[in-house]
Amino acid sequence: MRLIRLFFLILILLSLAPAPVQAQTSTPPAAVRAVLDSMSPEERVGQLFLVAFTGTDTGPESQVYDLIARHHVGGMILARENDNFSENDSAAGAYKMIQTLQQIEWDASVNPAADPATGEPARYSYVPLFIGISQEGDGYPTDQILSGLTPLPSQMAMGATWDLELTEEAGAVRGSEISELGFNLYLGPSLDALETPVASGGDLGNRVFGGDPFWVGEMGQAYIRGLRGGSHGNLLVVAKHFPGTGGADRLTQDEVSTVRKSLEQLKQVELAPFFAVTGKAAESNEVVDGLLVSHIRYQGFQGNIRATTRPVSFDQQALGQILALPEFSTWYSNGGLLVSDNLGTPAVHDFYATGGGSFQARIAARDAFLAGNDLLYLGSIKSDDAPDSFTSVIRALEFFAQKYREDPAFAQRVDASAARILAAKLRLYDGFSINNVVIDDGSNPFLPETESPAEQPGSDISFQIARNAATLVSPGQQDLASVLPLPPQPGERIVFITDTVSAAQCSGCSIQPRLAFDAMQNATLRLYGPQGGNQVEEFRLKSHSFENVLALLDAPDQNQFMEDDLDAADWVVVSVTGFSNGQSALISRLLRERPDLLLNKQLILFSFGAPYYFDTTTISRFTAYYALYSKQPEFVDVAARLLFQELTPIGASPVSISAVDYDLIMVTSPNPIQIIPIFLDLPSGVNTPEPGGTPEPAAAPLFKIGDTISLRTGIILDHNGNPVPDGTVTQFSMLLTGEGGGVLQMVESVTTGGVARAAFGLDRPGLLEIRVTSEPAVISEVLQLDVSQSGEVAVTVVVPELTQSVEPTPLPPVAQEPDSFVTEEGYPRVSAWSLSMLFILLGAGALFVIASRFLDGTGALRLALGMLLGGLAGYNLLAFGFFNLPGWLADQGMAGVMTATMIGQALGLAGGWLWRRTAK
Repeated sequence: MRLIRLFFLILILLSLAPAPVQAQTSTPPAAVRAVLDSMSPEERVGQLFLVAFTGTDTGPESQVYDLIARHHVGGMILARENDNFSENDSAAGAYKMIQTLQQIEWDASVNPAADPATGEPARYSYVPLFIGISQEGDGYPTDQILSGLTPLPSQMAMGATWDLELTEEAGAVRGSEISELGFNLYLGPSLDALETPVASGGDLGNRVFGGDPFWVGEMGQAYIRGLRGGSHGNLLVVAKHFPGTGGADRLTQDEVSTVRKSLEQLKQVELAPFFAVTGKAAESNEVVDGLLVSHIRYQGFQGNIRATTRPVSFDQQALGQILALPEFSTWYSNGGLLVSDNLGTPAVHDFYATGGGSFQARIAARDAFLAGNDLLYLGSIKSDDAPDSFTSVIRALEFFAQKYREDPAFAQRVDASAARILAAKLRLYDGFSINNVVIDDGSNPFLPETESPAEQPGSDISFQIARNAATLVSPGQQDLASVLPLPPQPGERIVFITDTVSAAQCSGCSIQPRLAFDAMQNATLRLYGPQGGNQVEEFRLKSHSFENVLALLDAPDQNQFMEDDLDAADWVVVSVTGFSNGQSALISRLLRERPDLLLNKQLILFSFGAPYYFDTTTISRFTAYYALYSKQPEFVDVAARLLFQELTPIGASPVSISAVDYDLIMVTSPNPIQIIPIFLDLPSGVNTPEPGGTPEPAAAPLFKIGDTISLRTGIILDHNGNPVPDGTVTQFSMLLTGEGGGVLQMVESVTTGGVARAAFGLDRPGLLEIRVTSEPAVISEVLQLDVSQSGEVAVTVVVPELTQSVEPTPLPPVAQEPDSFVTEEGYPRVSAWSLSMLFILLGAGALFVIASRFLDGTGALRLALGMLLGGLAGYNLLAFGFFNLPGWLADQGMAGVMTATMIGQALGLAGGWLWRRTAK
């Protein structure tokens, strides 16, 4: 009996546990089923793997040829760190390589080599390769191809524009170019919300759109629309780093980090941007094809975190709990792919090797697969007991194939993921034919014989983003004219100090400057030198690197030339790119140790990376601090134009900057200095009257008692002039004006697209006013209706005046229905008098009956009379205002009348008791 009870208890507990992630096992479409049925176990297993390889050799003896032709892997990820791109023709070389890789798979399927076991030609089904890339923007180190493509900016630069159209255009340029190269899988964009930036480094920096989850989602949608439009649907988009690493304090490729937030907090911040790109209709151009699952732990899903707690990418239960959320479940059931983040990172290796263990690539791949990932990105994975990454990958493939044959449950899981992958590839191509995959009509701009355009086709969009992203961090815009009234003048000297960035396209390639030490000087000369108005002369401009600054501080006697330049300068312009290599610390040290060199000079700071790495003291020593967010050439040009005050900075930081008290939550809240528009929410073609006017009957509907009036606001703006995030709380109020007026109804609503909606029922006559507030914005237009008992009336719009200092205005008291016992002036009606007298008489009579049982008749009578007279006195004194309490009585109604009566009765009873005692 105990065993039976234990059995049922286990069943109940299992039913309560969250379901593990399982690939959809429903019957796939016929086209997918046909391909899957023709595949061997090795081919099915191969579809699960995205691999990397070193170099550009794709010949028959190369490792990449073996992985494709003999093991039929699902795809490749090309990366700069693996030397997959050459120096002089990285874009054209990539195009040629991708065509070759796809051709290898086709040839191996059409003309397969002989099976070593039987000697007969093996039979393979042709399935195109995924060829993927992570080209984030901003050049080195986040771009893989460093030349030949449009130099698009970082995601944070796009976020600083707050402009969805520009972001979509940038996505279109990126989608067009990489799809023309032959890439069909894009790892991006990053949808991490950097809610609390880490000033000491360790976060994603300018690789994110910003810190507000709503705006990150909006920007992500726009960029994805652009990717799809630019690629004409020939690109699968895999957003990263799911479920969000914005709250992490270190990079996930270096170490498995932990986000200690509750599930509700994660849904509001980390997960919200991913909701935006998975929760819509499957055919929408804003929905991603896949999610790149990061190696990170989440307390909200995984409970107490220990060193042995698996990252969510390896945790079946945690990943299943995430995908069970309504915003993800439909997307996943419709074929959304889960792609593991790079399994070859130091973070994954160190996690498995903790405690002296040995890292085995096949075990890590198995765990990631069973956790729910469909595609396994192996990267440069290497087992501790393997000589190289290639051997580790081959062993993992063989391990999966063996397990497929031995374990039916594992085989079913492989088939389910393989079917999802095949379905995704069929969405890219009408059919699996080489003619659909490799298209060479001579018009591709990346063909070697195609003449390259004189200017990159997308360079204009980069300049537009730079112009709209440029942000004045300090001082405020209103103070800039006083501290920096004029730009550099013709006779003044300028010293540029620049944080240089150099990188090579491959390990054997020459190192090229990506942001040269004289980049600002060259931009200044080009725009304002002899060919640009002759505002500056070259001999008055000097440039130095951060290495020169370090040498000056460490050995000033040996670096007198830089000291002389600084001493003679009128302007010192410092340009930084990020937190790495201690740039901010070096600048702080220069300001602290050599203030004499910077005295009485205009000190300008440009940040070509994230804007939050400097502290308050350091920023306060600069005359002006501008954020550009990206180091691409167009952003350097815009910095020069800002220096010479040709442009006004119009961008706004998309992340908080604590050093200047720039708080993103406050910035994205409603601006109090605005009048919120309010309109009738009418069908299209029927308009609300103009402010101050009354429409003709044909222009807008009329209203009467019993109707419902539907309303909407105009777009409510935040402090930066952008629509407030979705979900911003607003409050609509209907007020009755005049005598006895107050708030009749209040409706709380939230915004969508900056607009809130509400509806009121018209159930009382009078002059009605409808207003709306959204704290701290408390002034709105007013809709007025003079509703009578009979007849219909129109709506009038009244626009109040707006003052610069707006204080929250308390709402009038809520209007009460007419009280049948107390007048509006606060005096009892006849009905209240009647009830009070009845209550007094009944109370005195009941007291007389009860007291007669214990006292003589005279004593009982005196007590009853005392109560009777006290109740009458209390009622009359209050009713006729002897205690000046009619206002209190008006608020309390009949309850106030009865309270006063009972107090009088109690006092009268006490008087009757004293009367009885003195009579004795």
